[in-house]
Amino acid sequence: MRARKAVIPAAGLGTRFLPATKAQPKEMLPVVDKPAIQYVVEEAVTAGLDDILLVTGRGKRALEDHFDEAVELERQLAAAGKEDLLAAVRAVSRLASVHYVRQGQPLGLGHAVGCARHHVRDEPFAVLLGDDLIGEDERLLTRMVALCEETGRTVVAVMEFGEEELSKYGVIDAQPDPDAPDVYTVTDMVEKPGKANAPSRLCVIGRYVLTPDIFDHISRTRPGRGGEIQLTDAMKAQCREEPIRAVKFTGVRYDVGSKEEYLRATVELACQRPDLGPEFREFLAHYVKGF
Repeated sequence: MRARKAVIPAAGLGTRFLPATKAQPKEMLPVVDKPAIQYVVEEAVTAGLDDILLVTGRGKRALEDHFDEAVELERQLAAAGKEDLLAAVRAVSRLASVHYVRQGQPLGLGHAVGCARHHVRDEPFAVLLGDDLIGEDERLLTRMVALCEETGRTVVAVMEFGEEELSKYGVIDAQPDPDAPDVYTVTDMVEKPGKANAPSRLCVIGRYVLTPDIFDHISRTRPGRGGEIQLTDAMKAQCREEPIRAVKFTGVRYDVGSKEEYLRATVELACQRPDLGPEFREFLAHYVKGF
């Protein structure tokens, strides 16, 4: 079966961006003129996944409002003749069929994905983490969906990082596919192992296409560090039954969960915009000369 649904965990508190996230979800922080979560939903839709489930928590009402119709705002924009803005606002509410479920307690990524079981049922599905923005011209998720359909196995996205990063990510133990140099057969995964215990330098990033048996593995996964249920541990159990697949990604990715990467994403995406780029790049060139 081909994946048709996407799950986006969005229940985190965003403490790294306080005080900006004290009263608004971190997923709604703007990157240029769109909230970060919208880039992620658009990526899913581009990959053919137009049934979206957002796993939310307390204080996340702004997410629902953003993807809902805004009748009064649309009426005012129409009356003012602001057709471009009207089209942009309407496009957001028509992107996809967006659903919501609450994660009552912050018990980890595995638990958040488990909250999607009744919505996903027995189909493969994608999981997109909101902190990872993938370049708009990349087709990583499309490739992963196709590979899952072809093999019938879970597919994860990985990137190669330096040794100092290996304590921040899940790391795979894998062998390259002789017929596809960017595809790996994964036999094991280790959560945040550090340099000494890492089986490779291939780290899992925030894109997954999971087969529905992951829910049974999640239900049997015991809480680990911090009392959280790790998705990595559930996928380790999948690997023991049959190897899963990984796609090595070498394209553009921004980890907007960090302030430095958030700023880089904002600057680079603004520079690429035809309406903003020329003047903004000129400003940056003059600004940098001052240093």
